[in-house]
Amino acid sequence: MVFMRKEWLSIASVWLLVAIGAVLVILNLEQGEAIRSFGVLAAGSLALVSLVHLFSSHSEGIVRRLIFAAGGAYAILAIAGLYILLLG
Repeated sequence: MVFMRKEWLSIASVWLLVAIGAVLVILNLEQGEAIRSFGVLAAGSLALVSLVHLFSSHSEGIVRRLIFAAGGAYAILAIAGLYILLLG
């Protein structure tokens, strides 16, 4: 059960970093550049999740963790993208 909490902690951490990155991009870049930057954030979040799980001691369930982390990151970026498109 402790492993499950630790698993969600790493996933939520990635989501938090993506959300902070999306807010920073929205505040500092123009509309077109922000949309392109979301692709970089998405790729970076997937790479970050892969690195976190590469160094973790539990390899079981890695695909599920990658899907949750990437899916949440993409959902955050989709909401941020809609926000930018509705603003402009």
